[in-house]
Amino acid sequence: MKTVLITGANRGIGLEMAKQFRQQGLQVIAACRKSSPELDELNIQVETHFDVGDADSVRKLAEKLKQQKIDILINNAGILDSMGLDDLDFDSMRRQYEVNTLGPLRVCQSFLPNLDSGSKIAIITSRMGSMQDNTSGGQYGYRMSKAAVNMVGRCLAEDLKQQEIAVALLHPGYVRTEMTGGNGLINADESARGLIQRIDELNMQNTGGFWHTDGTELPW
Repeated sequence: MKTVLITGANRGIGLEMAKQFRQQGLQVIAACRKSSPELDELNIQVETHFDVGDADSVRKLAEKLKQQKIDILINNAGILDSMGLDDLDFDSMRRQYEVNTLGPLRVCQSFLPNLDSGSKIAIITSRMGSMQDNTSGGQYGYRMSKAAVNMVGRCLAEDLKQQEIAVALLHPGYVRTEMTGGNGLINADESARGLIQRIDELNMQNTGGFWHTDGTELPW
């Protein structure tokens, strides 16, 4: 049985991926700061007090799971603080960078011993981190943190080629979740289905790619 570890799995897209992977028969480990009634209903392994922005909490879970092989590692946890040029918040920018950029790198480094040849890493990023796609400006902290995590993914894809571990950078779409205030174009279940399909299609030939949940390749 394959095992998938999902960060930020207590709500939204992470919760939907946990549901769908469980339905496929995978062993799901849901890592989050705190659980939710919806997550508890799945009857899967839930690891709480896990914060990708807290190196100690990441280290503790990695130590607890050191004997557990992980086939798919999904870096889904993230935060969004809205801001424009007229209301810049540099402390918020640093926090978004800590969680959205350094968080996935910290998780990947900590759980790398759990990954074998054939394992896969997915980073849930955003097309808002695309330079070419940015035609509206604003959202400085979020855009910057997602552009930076795209570079994290590209570096990991190159560095892990020899170990035959493939890496994908995935945009979930504009999803109706708590993070977006219920606004969006698709629901979390549709986004999760597409993300899982992209992960299924990930291999050593297309490692390091940047895709929309619908399969469209996105510009950097």
